[in-house]
Amino acid sequence: MELRVLRYFLMVVNERNISRAAERLHVSQPTISRQLKDLEDELGVTLFERGSRSIELTAAGEYFANQARQIVVLADKTMANVNQTQEVTGEIMIGSAEAPMMVTIGQAISQLGQTAPKVQVGIYSTDANEVKQRLHAGVFDFGVVMEPTNKDDSDFLNLPGTTAWGVLVREDSPLAQKAAVTAAELANQRIIMSQQHGSISYLTDWLGTSELQLNVVATYNLLYNASIMVEAGVGIALCLDGIINTADSTLRFVPLTPRLEAKASLIWPKTTPQSPAASAFLGALRALLPSDY
Repeated sequence: MELRVLRYFLMVVNERNISRAAERLHVSQPTISRQLKDLEDELGVTLFERGSRSIELTAAGEYFANQARQIVVLADKTMANVNQTQEVTGEIMIGSAEAPMMVTIGQAISQLGQTAPKVQVGIYSTDANEVKQRLHAGVFDFGVVMEPTNKDDSDFLNLPGTTAWGVLVREDSPLAQKAAVTAAELANQRIIMSQQHGSISYLTDWLGTSELQLNVVATYNLLYNASIMVEAGVGIALCLDGIINTADSTLRFVPLTPRLEAKASLIWPKTTPQSPAASAFLGALRALLPSDY
């Protein structure tokens, strides 16, 4: 299985048409067709359902496409980090949950622009589950996750600052007029809940009882989409403060009481050697942190 063939395969996936893929790749259509057939023979599965106008992926093809994207990204990143002069070059990828503490990461990237200007940094917004999966697949160099989270297999740095849990509501909601919201006041609400297991457990502990059952009508992994559902009247979103800017909007953030705070950490795999670019970023971040971090 060659990277060149994986790139052919992914171009066909993107174009859903072998002729267009061949044009984009500047190779002949028979070459693409033969390479795809050889790939299917090697894997022992059918990757495409071939139709008259377009081709669609089979279930096996969908899985293989996802894996192939990660392999190609990892290969490209590895080549960028290896092919460097004495000056630090290359790229790093950071997977991040939505967190106001990302401001420190932004400051470190800004500092990195001064000390290693040829290092490129990518930010991929997702939840903690995918962050960990892609870290251990080698796609991400670092991950920003909300606490509490299991870090037994990771090195980590706690990021400065905290934020509060609360609810995102429409301004016409009775809750919008309150200074804070109690667990009992959530009982009769339609709740839009985070999908992250750590957050669910954290909030369940805050409720303080197994007898109080929330009416969860929807879940989210990125709060922006949840905020749209709140505006549409689906329900209220349990979320962190400082992610959605409610100024000049019809939404209001109301904290929980008693106050429930959240922290964030930067994590990276213990067993994976760091590239020079990743080491440079970590050095820039450490320089920003207080001495007790």
